[in-house]
Amino acid sequence: MTDSAELRKRFETARDEGLKIIGSADDLDALEEARVKIMGRKAPLSQARASLGKLPEEERRALGRLANEVYNALESAFESKRERFAGAATEQRWETERIDVTLPGLNLPAGAIHPLTKTIWQIVDVFIGLGYRVADGPEVEETRYLFDALNMPQHHPARSPLDTFFIEGGGDEVVVRTETSAVQIRTMESQDPPVYVVIPGRVYRRDAEDATHTSGFTQIEGLAVDEGITMADLKGTLEVFAQEIFGKGLEVRFRPSFFPFTEPSAEMDVQCFVCRGSGCRVCKGEGWIEVLGCGLVDPFLLEWVNYDPERYSGFAFGMGVERIAALANGVTDIRQFFTNDLRFLSQIGSRS
Repeated sequence: MTDSAELRKRFETARDEGLKIIGSADDLDALEEARVKIMGRKAPLSQARASLGKLPEEERRALGRLANEVYNALESAFESKRERFAGAATEQRWETERIDVTLPGLNLPAGAIHPLTKTIWQIVDVFIGLGYRVADGPEVEETRYLFDALNMPQHHPARSPLDTFFIEGGGDEVVVRTETSAVQIRTMESQDPPVYVVIPGRVYRRDAEDATHTSGFTQIEGLAVDEGITMADLKGTLEVFAQEIFGKGLEVRFRPSFFPFTEPSAEMDVQCFVCRGSGCRVCKGEGWIEVLGCGLVDPFLLEWVNYDPERYSGFAFGMGVERIAALANGVTDIRQFFTNDLRFLSQIGSRS
């Protein structure tokens, strides 16, 4: 049988040693370790309490009260020490994380519109001012819109897998568009004349990437179909565009060319906006810069969409946005627009 005097001594020893261990704890982690050591299941106090059941009832009651007093004393000491540590930690946190709300804020760098996006907006704004509306179409296109309706026969180089990305599973009928001209057909199919639209969008070709070519780039095309449209209307429209984008007073010239969907076809050059025609590095000494392709809409396209070619005529033009942006900003490698180099983008943005 357990001796009550011995058990009383064990309770008193557990209290004294427990208070000493709690008092020696110097932070919250050490205090938690002390709590486990003096109040855990294997602690002397817990083992002594487990021995109470071996005592006679009267002695068990008396030592039970002592066990509760010891436990409460240790618990009180533990909580008191824990509160002091927690308060000190809070004060330290307030000190280290203090924020002076009266200090001025940091001047973070402001974002800006990407040069290509800005160029698209500028070009589109010019034609909206002339009464055009913006049209859009799918980037994955049917060949009947991209090739057949644009007067490109089966042997045309653009229909070769060496030049065009064909969609797997679509056979020879579904491609990633090589130009936005397909939207011209979709637009004319959806409405009767007159038609005045400008069409910005991404296009994709199997081009080897270099300073002037990428496999994915942005085009802007324009289409006007109405009664009595002539080459003079095309020239006047593009002169306005060139002067708004490159500067007032610049001359433009048209050189004969060939496109399956326009007849006659032409390339438009703008007088070099740097040297004004005298020859410089930008225009490679020629005084002129090639800007876009254009021409009168071939009657084949009008017949395809059931427009009367005897009554209606039109013109179309197309340009690469990267080339326009490069020319306007003196950039020699269009790949720089896609590198996301903030130094380059901020330098271009500062010229706007």
